Amino acid sequence: MNLPFFIARRYLFSKRKKNFINIISILSMVGVAFSTAALIIVLSVFNGLEDLLRSLNDSFDPEIKIEATTGKSFVSSKELIKKIKKIEGVKLVTEVIEDYAYVHYRDANQIVTLKGVSDNFIEQNRIPQENITQGKLRLKQGKINYAVVGQGISNTLTLAVEDPMFALQIYYIKDVKAGVTDPSRMYSKMNIVPGGVFSIIQYIDENYVLVPLDFARELFNYGNKRTSLEIKTEDGVSIDAVQSRLQDSLGKTFQVLTQEQQHKDLYRLLKIEKLFTFLSLTLLLCIGSINIFFSLMMLAIDKKKDISILAAIGASPRLIRNIFLAEGALIASSGAVIGLVLGGIFCWLQLNFGIISMGMESSITQGYPIKISWVDFAATLGIVSVITFLISSRPAVLASRFASPQQL
Repeated sequence: MNLPFFIARRYLFSKRKKNFINIISILSMVGVAFSTAALIIVLSVFNGLEDLLRSLNDSFDPEIKIEATTGKSFVSSKELIKKIKKIEGVKLVTEVIEDYAYVHYRDANQIVTLKGVSDNFIEQNRIPQENITQGKLRLKQGKINYAVVGQGISNTLTLAVEDPMFALQIYYIKDVKAGVTDPSRMYSKMNIVPGGVFSIIQYIDENYVLVPLDFARELFNYGNKRTSLEIKTEDGVSIDAVQSRLQDSLGKTFQVLTQEQQHKDLYRLLKIEKLFTFLSLTLLLCIGSINIFFSLMMLAIDKKKDISILAAIGASPRLIRNIFLAEGALIASSGAVIGLVLGGIFCWLQLNFGIISMGMESSITQGYPIKISWVDFAATLGIVSVITFLISSRPAVLASRFASPQQL
């Protein structure tokens, strides 16, 4: 057995009557355990929130989105669409015109994001049937155009999908030259029948109205211009590989974005919050580990006689130093293992039983989302190891000095 760890274990787990130093060591272990458990739980919650946001955004966002590098729109042509469809891994190309519009329904009004999509949008299966709360997911039926409205907009407008007597009146403010006094030339207006209501995530539900591409093109007077092209890839292909091929083919005129890149600011903010939370809890772990420093300092003084005896029988200062480093490692590692187990058990209970609720009846999920990542466990163990080494170094050096000839 490793001699420093054997002696350190005897000091920590001695069966003799516990003294004040043993009590401080146990309290140090408990402090490390709770700090470690808190760190694992909070990091797992952040992982769960990120996964939840991804799943909700990914259900509405395209796998790949093509936009103009500069400007709001670009000219689309049959040749461009054919060029994109020939790229290996591309299954569907949906043309999109998206802009703000003003919606009036009965006595209610709202500013919305009107998204005109080509007929193959439904084939992308981005709005599952279980997310349709009223009506049907349809954009056209014969010559009739239908709008699919977010749940939040439907609530604001008190929309009655089954009532054919009222249509959505949609207005778009034109860019007009100075001096125009005729109000009818300042905006365009079109009516459309509400065909369905969807519910995905609050931001989308409160802002988006889906309409056929031809309807949006006429309302916005876009002609052959589009604001984006949305790509669905073949099953089993690498989205990153398809993105790379599309970017190489289209050049610098277009930017090709994956789902994460479409919300890069949101995910970057979430990662920054997770980082600062990790640093804050690491500071708490440092504070909780200070007790290790004091317990080792008092142990070094208390065991001064033992150290002198070890030195007399040939123990080197390095061996003495390693004993106290091992003592600190045992205290911290025991607390860390207990904390990891407690944190893991809590995360498992939350994941399977949702023991802590979000506290909102309208929330997407009843319990706080949790995702256990072994990277967090490894990072936490690494942080505990570094903190323990730094805190144990000074008491270990002090103890090794007691083994010098001057101290004998």
